[in-house]
Amino acid sequence: VGVEGLAIAERAYQQAREYATQRVQGTVYAGTDRATIINHPDVRRMLLTMKAAIEAMRCVAYYTSAIFDLASKERDPNRRQQKDSDLGILIPIVKGWCAELGNEVTYLGIQVHGGMGYIEETGAAQHFRDARITPIYEGTTGIQANDLIGRKLLRDKGAGMRTFLADLRAEMAELTLSNAEKQLHEAVLSGIRELESVTDWALEIGAADPRLCQASSVGYLMALGYLTGGFLMAKSTNAAVGMLGTDGVDESFLNSKILTAQFYATHLMPRLHAHAQGVRNSSSAVMELAEEQF
Repeated sequence: VGVEGLAIAERAYQQAREYATQRVQGTVYAGTDRATIINHPDVRRMLLTMKAAIEAMRCVAYYTSAIFDLASKERDPNRRQQKDSDLGILIPIVKGWCAELGNEVTYLGIQVHGGMGYIEETGAAQHFRDARITPIYEGTTGIQANDLIGRKLLRDKGAGMRTFLADLRAEMAELTLSNAEKQLHEAVLSGIRELESVTDWALEIGAADPRLCQASSVGYLMALGYLTGGFLMAKSTNAAVGMLGTDGVDESFLNSKILTAQFYATHLMPRLHAHAQGVRNSSSAVMELAEEQF
């Protein structure tokens, strides 16, 4: 279902990008010729948000598929057990985070089309409707988040999550950084520290009242999704930088990967901290409101 969210998002992006290269509206600067809307900064922001989200979603889905294989085929039993623990963390992210981001991407697809996206002629609204089911069936986002924070975090007192985050930090330390990579690298390390901190909070508060963790579990899942996506985007960027200058490579494609990752660092990674802050601060208010006050 998470990959379904990714696939619908990809189709919405392709259609929005195509429309933006053809729709002529307004001028970019006073006195200049009329321009296609892909030249307008806000349209470019929306398209790049869609593109960066999709690339991160795809990275997470592929990475989880690889972990799935290791969890079932790895010969070392200790390593197989650890990968099975990682898989338990990643599956709710793929399902929940990718489904939620798929909704955002298809929403932006309509916005890029403007009024033409709202009516049926273009089909952009159909992508939005198709994506809307993905956070619902096969376990809503809330159910996925409760599974993550209940079964995957509280049950083993955070041992699996701490190992998962430690492995991310270790892999980040192995990357040789260029100037193009430093911003995302720093954002990921900051995100790891944030998740370690909010994980400690969840373990402490969950021992006293598990309902408080459940009240903010979706925020925890989303924060972890943005972190995992950023971690994998950082590895992709590192690979792209390493391939630049090699004979036969598509340098335009590689530079696109690098620039998209930089956008992810500045525009999507900050959401991680907002979600983490919400996890810490909002759960008590959720539970304190009386039933008749809703």
